[in-house]
Amino acid sequence: MALVRHAGCELSAGGAAPYPVGATVLVVPVPEAEPVVGGQRALFDPSARFGVSAHVTVLYPFLPRPEIGEATVAELAGLFAGHRPFEAAFTGCARFPGLLYLGPEPAEPFAALTRSVTARWPALRPYGGRYGEAVPHLSVGYGDDQVLDGVETAVAPGLPFATRVTSVDLASFDGLRWTPVARFPLRQSRILQE
Repeated sequence: MALVRHAGCELSAGGAAPYPVGATVLVVPVPEAEPVVGGQRALFDPSARFGVSAHVTVLYPFLPRPEIGEATVAELAGLFAGHRPFEAAFTGCARFPGLLYLGPEPAEPFAALTRSVTARWPALRPYGGRYGEAVPHLSVGYGDDQVLDGVETAVAPGLPFATRVTSVDLASFDGLRWTPVARFPLRQSRILQE
């Protein structure tokens, strides 16, 4: 049976879910990426078949769904409200071993969102701590170099594109799909100094 590695889990060729029921994730949605990467993600990113749209991950895994109550949702809302909305551009492709991705420019505001969450919940590490420090990225496709060369050729004409980041989404895996739980607006405004 062929297996595809994704987010530290294995996906069988038969399509068995690589995520535990009740897993949660915090992501920045990037709808502007869909026309550029959506077709390739549908073919080469296993998460797309489970309802995951184009995004930059803030933290996976987050707390298990049964542990997220009103107090946690309120805390996340306050945490993300402390960040300003920001602009980001996706100008080119890059790779991790076996993964083609788009790196946001600037990357720092995405990293700051992750640091905020892990400062509050220090036991939670991006991807369970498997890869060291998290690198903000928008996953496009998994495969060997030949596959990724083709994916890169397909998405390159759609670059660059930009997005305005105004929120972070919390989603939960129900055994079949990732479903939205809450959206947290970024709200901090600039304070004019006299």
